[in-house]
Amino acid sequence: MKLSKDKVRHVAKLANLPLTSEEEEKYSEQLSKILDYTDQLSKADTEKVEPTYNVSGLTNIMAKDEVSESLPQEDATKNGTNIKDGFFVTKGVFNYE
Repeated sequence: MKLSKDKVRHVAKLANLPLTSEEEEKYSEQLSKILDYTDQLSKADTEKVEPTYNVSGLTNIMAKDEVSESLPQEDATKNGTNIKDGFFVTKGVFNYE
C-alpha cells in the first residue's frame, strides 16, 4: 500500500510535527513498507488458531488483604514544607469563583 506524501503531511499536521519535503518523502516510503508488512498478517491463515487471551495461564492473582501497622502521621509529614493540623497543604485544584 503506497502512502502518499499528502497523507503523511496530514498525519504530521494532526501530530503537530513539522516535516520538510525530504522527510515527507522518506516517511512516505517507510510507512508504506510498514503497511505492506502488516498487510501480510491479514493474509495469514488463523482459522484453526485459538485466540490467546492470557499467556500466563494465571487468573485472579491478588494479594491477601491484611491489616498491618501504618506509618505514624508525624513521620509521614515530617519532610513536608507546608503542614497544617497534621496534613499537607497544597494549592487548590478547582477554581470556584
